[in-house]
Amino acid sequence: MTIKAILFDKDGTLLDYEQSWMPLNKKAALMAAEGDQELASQLLSATGYDAEQGRVLPGSMLAASSNGEIVAKWCEFLPNADYDVLIRKVEAIFQEDGETAAVPVTDLSALFVRLKERGLKLGVATSDSEQGARGSLSRFDCIDKLDFIAGYDSGHGLKPTAGMVLGFCKAMELGPENVVVVGDNLHDMEMGVNAKAGLKVGVLTGTTGREELSKLADHVVTSIEELESLL
Repeated sequence: MTIKAILFDKDGTLLDYEQSWMPLNKKAALMAAEGDQELASQLLSATGYDAEQGRVLPGSMLAASSNGEIVAKWCEFLPNADYDVLIRKVEAIFQEDGETAAVPVTDLSALFVRLKERGLKLGVATSDSEQGARGSLSRFDCIDKLDFIAGYDSGHGLKPTAGMVLGFCKAMELGPENVVVVGDNLHDMEMGVNAKAGLKVGVLTGTTGREELSKLADHVVTSIEELESLL
């Protein structure tokens, strides 16, 4: 096996999940609930936020699902909501506020430069929208170091199907056995399994613990800062 490329998840992997996303999730839920705090809390709870623990539960919709899937679930609690209208409003919050809310787990630009110097192709596969991904990463001088960015709306399908990995492989003219998939939850690892990726690496900067990730990951590291030594 020769590693020639790395495909990163974004939220919980490149960006610290709790710091980057919970303010946005709470703002979007309150908007969807039209200012009703109790209903907003219900929406968050239904999609995986544990208010008592103050965290998103591993494997929950907030942790792993696309924006569209989350909004569809919220609509079950909002009988007068129009999905198409609500998803546009939620996406607007995520895109407009995502850039300033994003907190990287390390100096992404410096890390990507060092990985590129190894001759590696780099990509991002996220359950966020492609535009949202570009926006939230734009402050960190790293977009130009990426060879591929795919969101849930980029035409490659949703995690945990193999589509984003295979789309990356096609764009880079590589086989999946040459790709490392890096992510913070089991959807990412399942995506790697389904695509027959060469290596699956779990990180602990998101919503899932070591024991859970170890069920499918070949390796689990504290963060992407340990990726170079692993390689």
